[in-house]
Amino acid sequence: MLFPKLNHYLKTKQLTMSNNNSETLFDFKFYELENLHKDKPFLRQPFGDSWEEYSYGEVGTYARKLASGLKSIGLRENAHIGLISKNCREWVIADLAIMMAGYISVPFFANLTPKEINNLLDFGDVDLLIVGKVEDWENQKKGVPKKMPIISFPNYEGCSNVQEGYQWFDFINKHEPLEKCHQPKLGDTWTIIFTSGTTGDPKGVVLTYLALDKTKLIHSQSNPLKVDFNGNNQFISYLPLNHIAERVVVEHTALRYGGQISFVENLESFAKNLQSVKPSIFFGVPRVYTKFQIGILEKVPQNKLNLFLKIPILSSIIKNKLKKALGLVNANAIASGAAPLPETLRTWFRKIGVDIINGYGMTENCAITSQLFEFDRPGSVGKAAAEVEIKIDPNNSEILMKGPFLMKGYYKLPDLTKETIKDGWLHTGDQGVIDKDGYLFVTGRVKDLFKTTKGKYIEPLVLESHFSDISEFEQICVVGLGLDQPICLGVLSDIGKGKTKEEIKNFMSSYLEKINSKLPGYQKISTFVVVKNPWTVENGLTTPTMKIKRNLIDKFYNSNYSKWHSDQEKIIFES
Repeated sequence: MLFPKLNHYLKTKQLTMSNNNSETLFDFKFYELENLHKDKPFLRQPFGDSWEEYSYGEVGTYARKLASGLKSIGLRENAHIGLISKNCREWVIADLAIMMAGYISVPFFANLTPKEINNLLDFGDVDLLIVGKVEDWENQKKGVPKKMPIISFPNYEGCSNVQEGYQWFDFINKHEPLEKCHQPKLGDTWTIIFTSGTTGDPKGVVLTYLALDKTKLIHSQSNPLKVDFNGNNQFISYLPLNHIAERVVVEHTALRYGGQISFVENLESFAKNLQSVKPSIFFGVPRVYTKFQIGILEKVPQNKLNLFLKIPILSSIIKNKLKKALGLVNANAIASGAAPLPETLRTWFRKIGVDIINGYGMTENCAITSQLFEFDRPGSVGKAAAEVEIKIDPNNSEILMKGPFLMKGYYKLPDLTKETIKDGWLHTGDQGVIDKDGYLFVTGRVKDLFKTTKGKYIEPLVLESHFSDISEFEQICVVGLGLDQPICLGVLSDIGKGKTKEEIKNFMSSYLEKINSKLPGYQKISTFVVVKNPWTVENGLTTPTMKIKRNLIDKFYNSNYSKWHSDQEKIIFES
């Protein structure tokens, strides 16, 4: 053997590097893209009907200048940099700069209250706050300590004009681009992401660069998103970037493989922006697909759509028109995540030529648990992702997972961390089953279970799935703690609002009777209540990723449960 000592050294070094994450450097691909695609558009920001583009080179320069500026302030080593903003080009630039400077990002949802901001800044030990596209800064700033350093993005129309602190261009243009950027090790902390709080107070999930680095396995092993490794990818970013799914699926997929990220100007322009971008990869939460479905059915009623789809030539024309109208005509992959996607909704979209792949994960495992690539196992979220093990707790059917994507722990909550990760297994809090072929089915949340006065446990998600193909309702929640039988709350869709109360009552009476005929006695829905107001982020009943906060739904409506349950009418409109 030639050079035996050198060969032994290389083998030993490779083994050491693979087993010692505290020493191995994170391979940050953006530095290569910054030079390779220097003049190619990277970040695209809409302003009315026009778009402004920043090239890879420009983004790199801006981020390096901001990194120099951050380092000039005299922050502590591994400082925590807060970031509160809706998605925009500056969000990505700020995120890059924080990494380049060697700091830790602590991003927040843009609609936090002053009290929530104050609590998270304090608990998260935030040293500096970057403020961007927010709509209520005059109120929100009451929660920011007076001595907190602030850097503010340029003002966007319709958003607050933040006058506090360093102004974006004034600040970054005072500094030269940082040449020697920080080289993080895989064991270093990358970010602290506070969960959206569906089951209680937000918890700070500490993720390392190893967890981020390992997300590349979803592309290298099976590539469910059909990423073009040569960089010809078109992304649209509209779900909150501080949410782990958007950050991994959109931001860091683009930072690793290249492409363009286009943003949405505002909620009203979403459809127009999406049609303009025509992304090659589209990621949405179930509520987005429900909105798409309702929009289509408002224009083409279901019976007429069914007729069109039965005629071969007309069917292909209709499918193509619908994909164009949605802005998905160039989408190689259309994905869902962050919340359970009703199988009936997935089936409905498949009939119009839109195949939605389903992913399952959570902040605590960097959004990676399982992936479903083919439409061959209805109701499943797929098999374990690369390097992931999944098993079911026999005591309570909880899904447990083990893999390289796991969090380091909950920030400053060691006891909760020990409860959540035991012997290397993440206790997800979700319930499920695994079939004989290894496909995982999520059936609910452990904490969502409630017991009726008959002593029977109810799994809300299972019962809610029976209502998922009703276009008259866009939000459904099964409740009933302390009742003999569960009841169901529903929020009307635009289609539902276009019908009379009598029509809704007649339709839902027969529908409820049909559902109850198939259910065991203890699961039968006693009453269906049409509530007055939608559940939104603004009223605190959903998270920014549109998941229902069941505990707050209960708190909001609980005083009416007994009255609704006892009513002789099966279908009730909230008074």
